[in-house]
Amino acid sequence: MNTEDIAVGIKDGVMTLTLNRPDRLNAYTARMGRELTEAFRHADADDAVRVVIVTGAGRGFCAGADISSGAESFGEGQADNMFAERQPGQQRRGDNFIRSIFECRKPSIAAINGAAVGVGLTMTLPMDVRIASTDAKFGAVFTRRGLVPEAASAWFLPRIVGLPQALRWCYSGRVFDAQEAVRGGLIEAAVAPDQLLARANEIAREIVDHTAPVSVALTRQLLWRFTGESTPFDLLELDSEYNRLLGAGPDVREGVAAFLGKRQATFPGKVSADMPPGYPWWERSL
Repeated sequence: MNTEDIAVGIKDGVMTLTLNRPDRLNAYTARMGRELTEAFRHADADDAVRVVIVTGAGRGFCAGADISSGAESFGEGQADNMFAERQPGQQRRGDNFIRSIFECRKPSIAAINGAAVGVGLTMTLPMDVRIASTDAKFGAVFTRRGLVPEAASAWFLPRIVGLPQALRWCYSGRVFDAQEAVRGGLIEAAVAPDQLLARANEIAREIVDHTAPVSVALTRQLLWRFTGESTPFDLLELDSEYNRLLGAGPDVREGVAAFLGKRQATFPGKVSADMPPGYPWWERSL
């Protein structure tokens, strides 16, 4: 991958994406959005990637959109404005970095090392785990700029922290610290700055070393896509179907044999080739 605004590394099953504009506190650009989209697509397709970690270079995570062009940074007339991750001529509902994170079959961890404001906060919401440095700051600052919550954050944030807390943070637009983010359920933990990436990699290794890739991929989509359903019955039908299919396959045989043999499992299933029939289920009728 050729990138300018992010750095990409893959090691031992973990892809690390580093927002890489430290002189601007990693302020978001349309190029950064396109590069994140490409990176998450790559992670989804590459069986060598089991988990994605996203962090920032320098002392910031992402201090929001790059508004060095002033209010014009958000205007429809700007070819490279804040909302222009899509290529010229691409449909508005087409691929973008939020969609690529949400639809990725690999779990993602946000290791928030500094300011995460505006899009710097909302880009982490479709990720699965959020941890932060004790120095981190957060803010859904849109109402203080005359905007509304973007990047589908009005959908994601209430699912993560609950509607009352989401309303409180979004209405005020104020910046808050890591301890408030922990209390509000936005992040899992606030750790010392020099321990942040080590903790993120520890979480990643729990997944990489002990779980079946196909099972994790299916589990991620089941949890995200059914969390807002009014009844459990469609999910009950679907998870029963998938467990019947998986139960007859090599991953389950290996998982049971490893448990009985008191050894670590080596799961043969690959996300690129072994997703069960009927996936993705949201493109068919149950």
